[in-house]
Amino acid sequence: MESAIPAILVGAGATATMDLWALARRRLFGTPLPDYGLVGRWLGHMKAGRFRHAAIAAARPLRGEAVLGWAAHYAIGIGFAALLIAAAGPGWLARPTLAPALAFGLVTVAAPFLVMQPGMGAGVAARLSKRPSAARLQSLVTHAVFGLGLYLAGWAARFLLSIGD
Repeated sequence: MESAIPAILVGAGATATMDLWALARRRLFGTPLPDYGLVGRWLGHMKAGRFRHAAIAAARPLRGEAVLGWAAHYAIGIGFAALLIAAAGPGWLARPTLAPALAFGLVTVAAPFLVMQPGMGAGVAARLSKRPSAARLQSLVTHAVFGLGLYLAGWAARFLLSIGD
């Protein structure tokens, strides 16, 4: 469990950074907030063997989908942080650097492009969405912000856990 604590702190911190970015985008540009309830709906339908939808918003709503979606959002962020820490090694936690965190954040955009968006009805890399280029750019920027969050949360975890001292 002790080795999981840094991943939990870094992943939750990076995911919270991404959520703060979504709030800033809404305030600055009027961009709608992500609906993690739809992620919960998509995941909830998997229990019945339904992995793909033509349009997840049109799928039958499920009880608790918002809670499931938000929990999955943070669990995925924590899982990605664990992968970064494993790939970069314990030295990264002792002295986090921006380049690996930012690169890893950008690599994580493969998950929505190749798994979530097709499964929820938007096609690979949102090609079936109303504005595919805008959706792709938004995903790339959001995952770059997640990478920045990995870096910032890495430093916070270093100090909170006295790593590298």
